[in-house]
Amino acid sequence: MAENGDGLGTVPEHERILQEIESTDTACVGPTLRSVYDDQPNAHKKFMEKLDACIRNHDKEIEKMCNFHHQGFVDAITELLKVRTDAEKLKVQVTDTNRRFQDAGKEVIVQTEDIIRCRIQQRNITMVVEKLQLCLPVLEMYSKLKEQMSAKRYYSALKTMEQLENVFFPRVSQYRFCQLMIENLPKLREDIKEISMSDLKDFLESIRKHSDKIGETAMKQAQQQKTFSVVLQKQNNIKFGKNVYINDRIPEERNEVELKCGFEEEDENEEEVIKVPSFLFP
Repeated sequence: MAENGDGLGTVPEHERILQEIESTDTACVGPTLRSVYDDQPNAHKKFMEKLDACIRNHDKEIEKMCNFHHQGFVDAITELLKVRTDAEKLKVQVTDTNRRFQDAGKEVIVQTEDIIRCRIQQRNITMVVEKLQLCLPVLEMYSKLKEQMSAKRYYSALKTMEQLENVFFPRVSQYRFCQLMIENLPKLREDIKEISMSDLKDFLESIRKHSDKIGETAMKQAQQQKTFSVVLQKQNNIKFGKNVYINDRIPEERNEVELKCGFEEEDENEEEVIKVPSFLFP
C-alpha cells in the first residue's frame, strides 16, 4: 500500500515536470530532468511511461489538426498548381515582351547615338565658327600689313603693327599662327627701319646733288607767283577802269603775260623731279 501511495504521489510530480519541460526553455531543462533521477530508483521508468503517453496524446492532436486542415492544404496545393501554370504563361509573355522591347530599344539607342553625334558635331561647328570669327580680323589685319609693306606705306604699316599688338593679338594669343606672327613683327620693323634709312639717305643725297636746281626751281616758282599776282591785279584794275603802273613799267598785254606764264610752266615741267621717301608721309 505504501508503494501504491508513493506511486500515486509521483504521478502528479511527473505531470508537473512534463509541464515545466513543455513551458520552459530547452536551456533550462537540465535541472528539471535531474529532479527525476534524484527521486526513487524506479521513478524514471514511470516518468518515461508518462512521457510516452504525453507524446502519443500530442501525436493524436497533431493528426487531428492535420485532418482538420487537410482539405485546405489540398485546395492550397491546387491553387498553387494553377498559379504555377499562370506564372509560366506570364513568364513567357514577359520574356516575349522583353525581347520585343529590347529590339525596339536597339533602334532607339542607334537613333539616340546619331542625335548625340550630331549634337557634338553641331557644337564643334559652332565653336569653330566662333573661333574663326575671332581669328579672321587678325588675319585680315596681317594681310593688310603685308599689302602696306608691298606698297611701301611704312608709316601705315607701323600703325597696323601697333593695332595688331595691342588689340588683335591678345584675343588669339593661344594659337600657333599668332605666335608666328608675333615672332615675325620685330623682323618687319627692322626691315622698315633699314628701308627707311636707305630711302632717307638716297633722299638726302638727291637733295645734295640737285640743290642748285632746287634753288632755281624755287626762284622760278616765286617769280611765277609774283607774275601771277601782277596779272591778277592788272585784270582787277582793267575791270574797274584804272591804269596802274607796276615796278615803273607799263603793264603788258594780257596775252603776252599768259604766254610768259606758259613758257615758265613748260620750263618747270622739264626740270627733274626729286623723289621724296614714302615714309615721310602717312
